[in-house]
Amino acid sequence: MTEENFINKAKASGIIALDLSDYKPTTEVVELDIKDHLFMGMIVREKEFKESIAAVDFSVYNEKAVGIICSTDAIIPPWAYMLIMDKLSPYASYVDLNNAETVLLDLWKRRLIYADLKHYKNQKVVVRASTYHDPALYLLAAGLLKPLVKTLMYGEIGLPKVIFKQ
Repeated sequence: MTEENFINKAKASGIIALDLSDYKPTTEVVELDIKDHLFMGMIVREKEFKESIAAVDFSVYNEKAVGIICSTDAIIPPWAYMLIMDKLSPYASYVDLNNAETVLLDLWKRRLIYADLKHYKNQKVVVRASTYHDPALYLLAAGLLKPLVKTLMYGEIGLPKVIFKQ
């Protein structure tokens, strides 16, 4: 069989691929552990906490997404979070009370929600499979694409699993 007789069935199918990796945030995500600013790693003493926070160079969080955590079972009063946010706000691009993995997922979902998906309207779309992506991303992608697409699939263009078909 010569090359001119070869038919690329995947290309001929008209299926368009959406790769969730294309929407992964490029922002560096780091954690700030409040434990390091607590008395004995467990107790919020207002004066010491404020002094400890004041001594931090928050510029190291410039242009980064920050997940605020407490790796101990300390009870943190809301004003402590507000104080930290006051110091982070001139630098951090995003701050949340979650670990780095959850912050990354939240940012990724946000990028998907605000993505321009109009070019998928009335198309056959396969969301590419990856074991590295959180299932929440596939859930969100399905919800966003279902009102737009003619057919929604999962996997690869050559062997997709049909999820929805008009």
